Amino acid sequence: MVNVLIIGATGSVGSVTRRYFLDHTDDQLTLMARNTSRLGTLDAIREKVVEGSVTDRAFLQSALKGQDVVFAALSGDLPAMASAIVSGMDQVGISRLLFITSMGIYNEIPVNIGAQGNLQSNPMLKGYRQAADIISESDLNYTTIRPGWFDNGDDTDYQVTKKGEPFGGHDVSIKSIADLVVKLAHDDQLGSRDSLGINRR
Repeated sequence: MVNVLIIGATGSVGSVTRRYFLDHTDDQLTLMARNTSRLGTLDAIREKVVEGSVTDRAFLQSALKGQDVVFAALSGDLPAMASAIVSGMDQVGISRLLFITSMGIYNEIPVNIGAQGNLQSNPMLKGYRQAADIISESDLNYTTIRPGWFDNGDDTDYQVTKKGEPFGGHDVSIKSIADLVVKLAHDDQLGSRDSLGINRR
């Protein structure tokens, strides 16, 4: 059993991953979001809720206590959020961080898939890259995850590529992302200090 803090638990990736943990593990979940009213019915035995901002240092440190794994699926000022999470985890003494970024931040998308989605052509990815750099420069046992465009498909047929390898496809199901996150949460050597691309096979 693993204690997992899901930051961004009400978002599309966070909510599907939450359900996947409940359905496929016996892990204990702490669900963190700025507005937790959207979480719906909780599993009273396995879930608890904390409401607040990841950039609130005291609040974040309180949420981090007792956790084994931190999974962050966020939007907004990602560099500031990544900095806050790295600092908070260092101070509390937690090492394992799983953080959603985006495909294209390393200009790894080949022409046949759509090279216009790379950072060099898409400045909207700058914040994702900055967040990934902040995390990779830390001493944490991190895995940043670079999904393709995600959809609500029911499949978990996916391909994983490492940093420095060309991206393998354009899209991926959120369920596939959740499956990878659960595997990473249960194997601290899988994807250790690496960035993993994930796409539909």
